[in-house]
Amino acid sequence: MKLWGGRFIKPTNELVDEYTASIQFDQKLAKYDIQGSLAHVEMLAACKIISEQDAAKIAEGLKVVAEKIESKQAELTKDHEDIHMNIEKLLIDEVGSVGGKLHTGRSRNDQVALDMRLYLREAIVGIAQKLVSLQQSLHQQAASNLDTVFPGYTHLQRAQPVLFAHHMMAYVFMFQRDMERLIDSWKRVNQSPLGAGALAGTTYPIDRHYVARKLNFEGICDNSLDAVSDRDFVVEFLSNASLLSTHLSRLCEELVQWSSIEFNFVELDDAFCTGSSMMPQKKNPDVAELVRGKTGRVYGNLMGMLTTLKGLPLAYNKDMQEDKEGMFDTVDTLKGALELFAPMIETMVVKKGVMYQAVANDYSNATDLADYLVDKGLPFREAHAVVGQVVLHCIHQNKYLLNMSIEELKVFSTLIEKDIYTVLSPKAVVNARDVVGGTAKTQVEAQLTKAEIILEENKTWITERMKQIELW
Repeated sequence: MKLWGGRFIKPTNELVDEYTASIQFDQKLAKYDIQGSLAHVEMLAACKIISEQDAAKIAEGLKVVAEKIESKQAELTKDHEDIHMNIEKLLIDEVGSVGGKLHTGRSRNDQVALDMRLYLREAIVGIAQKLVSLQQSLHQQAASNLDTVFPGYTHLQRAQPVLFAHHMMAYVFMFQRDMERLIDSWKRVNQSPLGAGALAGTTYPIDRHYVARKLNFEGICDNSLDAVSDRDFVVEFLSNASLLSTHLSRLCEELVQWSSIEFNFVELDDAFCTGSSMMPQKKNPDVAELVRGKTGRVYGNLMGMLTTLKGLPLAYNKDMQEDKEGMFDTVDTLKGALELFAPMIETMVVKKGVMYQAVANDYSNATDLADYLVDKGLPFREAHAVVGQVVLHCIHQNKYLLNMSIEELKVFSTLIEKDIYTVLSPKAVVNARDVVGGTAKTQVEAQLTKAEIILEENKTWITERMKQIELW
């Protein structure tokens, strides 16, 4: 007989048990289910809904069950459907019928919503920790490459030289937006739904705020219907995770390109590459490729969750059992990617000489020649046309701007003087962009300093949240 089977006269079909059971994946919630149950039973005693003796017995039993689950001594079966019923059955086996009092004043509907919030807030902190590590690795590479000139691209065509440090810092700030989204989502995750019951609350004189305080929630869900049917916090997390994955994937794409023979800008450490079973010369950037590939499954989990929710009436529906696997998978996928990414960036060898040669042998300083002519009084559009002709001439002559003699340059404009060679040197081109957010060394140093402050703030937030999720 199921624990809920009082009104049934025949058992569920065996195939139904198999199909509806969720214990194979929601056992991840065991720790959080027991945390919530310990707070709930303490509240029941404080509100004199059950005796203190019964509450103490149940609490001790829950701790024993927790130890058995953690040590794999407890058998979790599909006969009891999900983690909540499995734990309740194990509790009753441990302490007797008094264990049945644990479920007083609550439903699996508000129970699972609570468990998922406890799980997700811990997952957010874990992801935030790993994201900060990645930011620090990028920051470290930037600080080590303040004099490394690198070809900047638009349309994957050489555009203008930048410092490689500037390129790395772009990702630091990109990932900072991901951090801020995680931080902002915390306040919507960290609300307690317990006490909402199945959908309408409960007749018992419970104290919802007691449980919320005990579990270090910042508040409670205000409407019982919304409390049990809300999965916005899951969708928001999956959305944030998708955007974070997008940013990881973009960086992966660049690492794959840069480490190819055609670019040869960086070399990834052997520890983060693999070889070919047939071609002995190969060194494949498999980690970067796989992180890029797994972005698709993160997107899929978001789309799956949105599709599950889009037609559901209030309040709880069994469809919502589908809210967990995608969330668990996304958390595991992101944590795995971030854990590998930080050391992969940290150990990456930057080929400064190759990067400099790439910049020296292209036309990415053409804009600076146009700006030079503008400073001499030529309207920009006319300067643009003149430089276009110069570049075309260079292409036909198989040379670059810095290879042209002053006599050749003057054919196109008499405004050009010998100081042009200083103006068009790669480092001068980079440092000429001395505006806030620009690629000049002084500006990149300012970005590094600002990022240091931001990273310390991120660490402080993580430390504070870790204290909040430490229960017992």
